[in-house]
Amino acid sequence: MEEPQPGFRFYPTEEELVGFYLHNQLEGKKQDEINRVIPVIDINGKEPWTLPTFAGERCRGETEQWFFFSPRQEREMRGGRPNRTTSCGYWKATGSPSYVYNSKNKVIGIKKTMVFYQGKAPYGRKTKWKMHEYKAIEQFDSSNTNPPKLRHEFSLCRIYVISGSFCSFDRRPLERPRVELQLDHNASTSAQQMVSEIDESNLHATFHSEGVGRDHDDVFMGGSSGTNWNEVANNGVDESEPLWEWEQLNWI
Repeated sequence: MEEPQPGFRFYPTEEELVGFYLHNQLEGKKQDEINRVIPVIDINGKEPWTLPTFAGERCRGETEQWFFFSPRQEREMRGGRPNRTTSCGYWKATGSPSYVYNSKNKVIGIKKTMVFYQGKAPYGRKTKWKMHEYKAIEQFDSSNTNPPKLRHEFSLCRIYVISGSFCSFDRRPLERPRVELQLDHNASTSAQQMVSEIDESNLHATFHSEGVGRDHDDVFMGGSSGTNWNEVANNGVDESEPLWEWEQLNWI
């Protein structure tokens, strides 16, 4: 596989992760090509900060996210729960599972989010390492109220680090550098005089205009008809509403 040019990155959608990569891995198709991009590794047996060294060809050199296939553990085959404890900490589930849809609005998988804690449970220290674990479903009937049946042979894991920036494209320092302006004595004096003249003119205009200042403030501050951006952010959808309880899903 050739080295990609700067600007080309492996940034698949959830539909591509589940519908193409995980589906083909479960069906045993195109495994040579796929495993070079997303290798098979026991996620639960390694510390998260060591995983980038095992990343596939398209994720080498990445600093924020990596993709792996995690096979089912032996204890899961015997009906037990997966062991998510490492020598330095443990993975802990957070939130509730959510659906993964394709472009035709059909459910193709389920996603679970986990956070890595350093130390022994339940008193570990939360870290910036997180994981999205994707599992494919055998079939899904929207009219059926029962939870979907999952495939457990492999799960696809997206390991990523909370970097403090919304996305790697918008690269900016965490602390904005301060810019200090060097003004000579004359420039500083003239600037102070200009600010004083502007303040006097604004004060004079305020006393001679009734009602304008209040209306103007209402427009920019929102007033009684201002938009509540907290409501607009989620379009009225309550993201905290769980789909099911954890015990309903057959993760084991």
